[in-house]
Amino acid sequence: MYKAVKTAAVRVVRAVRARARLGAVGRADAGMATAEYAMGLIAAVAFAVVLYKVVTSGAVSAELQSIVKRALDAQM
Repeated sequence: MYKAVKTAAVRVVRAVRARARLGAVGRADAGMATAEYAMGLIAAVAFAVVLYKVVTSGAVSAELQSIVKRALDAQM
């Protein structure tokens, strides 16, 4: 029984090592580099600023207040 378990464990370890070697060589970059993270962060902040400006503008703010007021005044 010990030999069977040891043999199976050795096979699993060899398979994992082989997959790790193939995975490192056979695939392209899967993540973002630091520069890509920086550009993504800048884009997200810019989008947040634009969204904030739109939501806090007079027309949108008045409409949101109107929606909230109608929801609070609703009768069940």
